[in-house]
Amino acid sequence: MNPYEVVESHRAYDGELSRVRVDRVRMPDGQVVSREVVEHPDAVAVVAVDAEGNVVLVRQYRHPLGGHLLEIPAGKCDVDGEDPVSTAHRELIEEVGLAATDLTELIRFRNSGGWADEETTVYLATGLSEAHPPEGFTAEAEEASIEIQKVPLSEAVGRAQRGELADAKTVIGVLLAAARLASSPP
Repeated sequence: MNPYEVVESHRAYDGELSRVRVDRVRMPDGQVVSREVVEHPDAVAVVAVDAEGNVVLVRQYRHPLGGHLLEIPAGKCDVDGEDPVSTAHRELIEEVGLAATDLTELIRFRNSGGWADEETTVYLATGLSEAHPPEGFTAEAEEASIEIQKVPLSEAVGRAQRGELADAKTVIGVLLAAARLASSPP
């Protein structure tokens, strides 16, 4: 039995991307407290490493931060019936024009379990080749102005360790990909 009983719940906000639910939760000591929960689609992220050992990063505008972040390609699991692996392949093609012959799951993590339900699955992509997005696809909004950068994976690891990469999925992905490739090169 879960000692944290939801005694009341209501929807506080329905947005285009996220919803906010407010739960009244009875704690084990009997106290009832309010907890806001952001409901957000799950996501995937891809650490794409080419044959020369370069990782593909994207510099993308992130409105909540009022600026750009250097990140690994990523996207929401928002296509009905599409599994996370297919989403990762699709996002890699749409964002950076690459296809991967090998996609290995590195980790599934909760983005911020204290206030949101989103889970991100990070993949290592190898066996890269150029690919074109499906006919009719057009990058929109922030994705229309993505800048693609290739940097040696070792340099990306150094940037992560020095705090120069500020995006959580990128730090997690780069460090895990480097460890995986060091223990079993492609």
